[in-house]
Amino acid sequence: MIELSVGQLAAIVEGRVVGDPGTHVTAPAAIDSRQVTRGGLFAALQGEHADGHDHVGGAAERGAAVALVTRELPDVAVPLVVVDDVTVALGRLARHVHDVLAAVGLTTIALTGSAGKTSTKDLLAHVLEPSGATVAPEGSFNNEWGVPLTVLRADRTTRFLVVEMGARGLGHIATLCRIAPPDVAGVLNVGTAHVGEFGGLDLTAQAKGEIVEALRPHGTAVLNLDDDRVRAMASRTEAAVLGFGQAAEADVRLASLALDDTGFPALRLAHAGESVDVVLPQLGLHHGANAAAAVAMAVAAGAPFVEAASRLATATPRSPHRMARHVTDDGVVVVDDAYNANPESMTAAVDWLAQAAGGRGVAVLGAMLELGPESAEMHRRVGQLARESGLRSVVAVGEEAAPIAAGAGDIGVTVADVAEAVEHLRASLRPNDVVLVKASRGGRLERVVDALLGPNRHTAGGPPSP
Repeated sequence: MIELSVGQLAAIVEGRVVGDPGTHVTAPAAIDSRQVTRGGLFAALQGEHADGHDHVGGAAERGAAVALVTRELPDVAVPLVVVDDVTVALGRLARHVHDVLAAVGLTTIALTGSAGKTSTKDLLAHVLEPSGATVAPEGSFNNEWGVPLTVLRADRTTRFLVVEMGARGLGHIATLCRIAPPDVAGVLNVGTAHVGEFGGLDLTAQAKGEIVEALRPHGTAVLNLDDDRVRAMASRTEAAVLGFGQAAEADVRLASLALDDTGFPALRLAHAGESVDVVLPQLGLHHGANAAAAVAMAVAAGAPFVEAASRLATATPRSPHRMARHVTDDGVVVVDDAYNANPESMTAAVDWLAQAAGGRGVAVLGAMLELGPESAEMHRRVGQLARESGLRSVVAVGEEAAPIAAGAGDIGVTVADVAEAVEHLRASLRPNDVVLVKASRGGRLERVVDALLGPNRHTAGGPPSP
C-alpha cells in the first residue's frame, strides 16, 4: 500500500471523512477485522450473514488507521470514510494505487481460466520472485474484493503484480480489469466450471476473453493454443500474442510430459531455440500445462526463459487444499484437493490417483456445483472414469454427488455427509492406501481430511510410495 492520508483517501474514493483527515494509512486493506494490520484500512462490507460495520471497533483495537463505511458509527476510535458503496470505493482506491505504481515501473500480469488459475498463479509468483519483488493473491482472491485487496498489498518496491481474475458472467472480468489494467493477460482454458451460470461454453469464452480485450497495444496476450476457444481470442486484441501448450507452433511449448519415478510431473519446456527439463514437485500431470502457462507469462513480463523454467524445480504448493499430501499414523496417504472442483479438474485428479496408486486408490468425491442441467451426467462420467482407471473404491459424499457412485458401479458407494464418509473410511482403509479428497468448495470436504489425520497430522512433500 502506498502511504495516503485519510483526507487523500477520501478524495480518491469520493467519500466523506468523519474524524481526523490527517491520519495516515500505511498498511494494506482488509475485509476481516481479525486480519487488520497496524496502520491499515478496514473495509466494512455488508454481506448476507455478517455486517462489517459491527466489527469496526475490533478493527480499531487491532490498529486500523481508517475504516471504509456506508454510515457514521458512534463511539469508534478510528477515522471513518463514508461512501455510498464500500466495494466500489475499494475498487477506486485500488485503481488509484495501481496507476501510481504503474507510472514507476509496475508490471501487472492478470490471468483467468476455468481451471488451474490458483495453481498457475502460485507457480507464476514463484518463478517471478527472484527477478523482482512480487505481489500475488493469497489463496483464490479473484473477485471484486480479492482483486482490490491484492492490488493494495503492492507498494513502490513492487515490480510484478500477479492478479487472478474469476467470473460467473459477462462483464465481470472487464470490471476487474478496470481495477487492475493488465500489461500481460493470460487465458488458461475454457471449461465447464460455472457453465450453469454462464449459459454455455461459448458464453464462458466470451467472458474469459474480456481479459485480452483490456490489453493496450503494447501488452501481451498469453494464450493456450491447445484450447480452440482460447486460441480464437487472438482476434480480440491488438496486443502481441504469445502462445503456450503442446501445439507445434506454441512459443513456450510443452515438448514432453510424464510422471517420473517419484510420481511428480517431469516436463520439457522449449522456447526460442532453448529447452529446459524439469521435475515439478507437485502432484498431477495437469500441472504441466499450468507450468507452461506460468513460464510463458513470466517471459512476457520480461523474465529470462531458462531461469524462469528452471525455477519450477523448487515450486512447492502455496495455497491450501490443492493436492496437498499428508500421511496418517497408520501409513495412509491423504491428498487434500478439497478447495474446488469442476469436470476438468476432477478428471485430472482421478487420472493422477490412478497413475500414482492404481488399485490402492480411494477417491472421496463431493459435488461439482454450478454445472447446470448436465450436472448429473457430468458427475456420472467422473465415476465411470474412476471405475475404468482401476481405483479400488469411490466414495460419493452427498445426494448431489450420488451420480458419481452410480457411474463407478460396484466400486462406488454414496454416503450422506462428511461424518458418514469418515466412518466408512475408517472401517475400510488399509495401510498404504492413497485417498484423494476433492469437491467444490461448498462441500467443505477438507473436514474429511482433518478427521482422518487427527491432531497429529503429518504433511509430506513427496508422492505416494509405489
